Amino acid sequence: MKARIPKHREFVISFPDANNPKNDEAWEKLNQIVEDYKKAHNGASVYAPTFIEDCEPAVKELQAQYGFEYTIELR
Repeated sequence: MKARIPKHREFVISFPDANNPKNDEAWEKLNQIVEDYKKAHNGASVYAPTFIEDCEPAVKELQAQYGFEYTIELR
């Protein structure tokens, strides 16, 4: 059996200071963005075509608060 898995874009998050205790808090808030997205879009996943555009403003807000870095990569 063959299956074609479409390429998708995803956020790649990195924390420059691995020992920062606020990293766990930031990660929880990032995961909350995903859960809120699912609820608002009838269970849509991170593979939805508009996930990046819909969530990027919230990710940027957390980036300013917690100082992590992110890129958007095609997988």
